Amino acid sequence: MTIEMLRIVRYGALAMIAVLGLGWLAVGLGLVDVGGRAPIAERMRIGSPVVAPFTLIDQDGRTVTEAALSGRPAVLFFGFTYCPEICPTTMVTLSGLLGKMGPQADKLGVYFVSVDPERDTVAALKDYMAAFDPRIRALTGPAEQIAAIAKPLAVVYRKVAIEGSATYTMDHDATVYLINAKGEFAGSIAYGEDATTALAKLERLAKG
Repeated sequence: MTIEMLRIVRYGALAMIAVLGLGWLAVGLGLVDVGGRAPIAERMRIGSPVVAPFTLIDQDGRTVTEAALSGRPAVLFFGFTYCPEICPTTMVTLSGLLGKMGPQADKLGVYFVSVDPERDTVAALKDYMAAFDPRIRALTGPAEQIAAIAKPLAVVYRKVAIEGSATYTMDHDATVYLINAKGEFAGSIAYGEDATTALAKLERLAKG
């Protein structure tokens, strides 16, 4: 996927959301997650330890382990590069929020964790992330290692066959997860959440 294609997908997604905004109202309010899942508040408790051992690789080929989530607040989103709407929209939103935070954003470790390692190679992630804030690191690796970082956060994702096609898509949570410097769950940002509210959450997380 080229950067130009990413731009087309990105802005197409934003246009679609503008048209279908009411359809995402419940998600934006955090009442349900995509797919009708239980609210994040029912799956996670503030202060719960959510960092377990894992070893993944970022878009530059550098190894990233659980040590990256210790001693520094972290922001995690689980998605995939073939995602037509939720993922590019969330990456655009996070990029904009980091831009508004300025230098304060440097206190955060921000990660896009692929739930589709079969297609999301290091090279694919490198191309994909070129359209977003460079402070966001994309992670991929063996399926069991992705599960290792996702399980403590109760992240839900699964492969879904596309009818009449040999390919597939991924059903996944639309939540942005916030982790404090102690490796504990510190809250979340819902898909479509008010930008001012989301910014305040990130600023509070960065301040510790």
